Amino acid sequence: MERDDFDQQVAPYRRELSAHCYRMLGSVHDTEDLVQETFLRAWRAIDTYDAERASLRTWLYRIATNACLTALKGRGRRALPSGLVGATTDAQAPLELAMDVPWLQPFPTTGDPARALEARGSLRLALVAAMQYLPARQRAVLVLRDVLDWSAADVAEALETTPASVNSALQRARARLAEVDLTEDDVDEPTDQEVKAIVEDYVRAFEAADVKGLSRLLAQQVVLEMPPAPLWLVGRDAYGAFIERVYAMRGPFWRMVKTVANDQPAVGAYVRADDGRYRAHSLQVFTITKAGITCNITFFDQSLFAYFGLPLDLE
Repeated sequence: MERDDFDQQVAPYRRELSAHCYRMLGSVHDTEDLVQETFLRAWRAIDTYDAERASLRTWLYRIATNACLTALKGRGRRALPSGLVGATTDAQAPLELAMDVPWLQPFPTTGDPARALEARGSLRLALVAAMQYLPARQRAVLVLRDVLDWSAADVAEALETTPASVNSALQRARARLAEVDLTEDDVDEPTDQEVKAIVEDYVRAFEAADVKGLSRLLAQQVVLEMPPAPLWLVGRDAYGAFIERVYAMRGPFWRMVKTVANDQPAVGAYVRADDGRYRAHSLQVFTITKAGITCNITFFDQSLFAYFGLPLDLE
C-alpha cells in the first residue's frame, strides 16, 4: 500500500480517534500528537494488519490506546480546581495562577446530536475529570468497554491481558467513579432550545455588564471554576460578586462568541483592549439544567482558542 492510499483510508477515523485520545489524556494539546503517533505506528505496522481478524477502525483504536498508555507513563492526573482544593464563597479570594499544575483542558466538539448520541455524555468535562482519578489501564478498560462497547475479549486482546483481568479492572474503575463527586447534575436536562435561550441570555447580559440579569440565569448553588487558578466558587451571590470584580479589573466591554466544548455549550470571551480591539480572554464551558446554569468552568488559556476555530482578537 502506498502512503497516500493509507492516509486516505485512515483519515475518516481522525476525529473519533482524537476524542478517544482526549478521554484518555484529558489534554487537547496532547491529543493531536497522539493521533499522529497512532497513524505513524499504524503505517509502520501496516504489513501486519489482517482485515479478517479486525476492522481497520478496531485496529487503529488498539494502536491509539496503547500509544496513550505509553504517553501516560509517569504522568499525574489532570485536574480541575474542584479536584484539588475546597470550595469558597469569597469572591475576593486571591487569583494566584498555578501554571505548574497539569490542568484538565476542554475539547472541541461539533454539537451534532447524532454524534453525541453515539456515546452520550462520554466527553462531558465532569466525566473526563473523574476518569483522571483512574490508573491509566483502568481508564483504558473503562473507555473501551463502556464508551466503545467492546467485549471483554476484544479489550483483553488490545491490552494483551485476559478477559478476567479486564472485567476486574472494569469493576474497580466503575467503583472508583462512583466515589467521585462529579459536581454536575445531569438528571433533569433542559431541551436544546432551552439551553440555547439560556446561553443567548447569558451572552446578552455579560456583554451588557448586567450582573443582575446574568445572576437570574444561575442555579442557586452554581459552581464557577477558573483554571489555572486553584480556586472555585459556589453560590449565585459569590458568582455575581466575582463577575463584578471582573468588570472592575478588566472593564465592562466584552464580546462573546458561542461554541461547543465537550458536547456542552461554551463561549469564547473577549475583552476590549486600549486600542479598541477585543482580545481573547477565556473559554467558558457551561453545564445547564432545568435549574439554570449549574457550572461554568472558565479556562484562562488563550492557546485553546485555535482548537475551537476562534480568533485571538475581534474588531
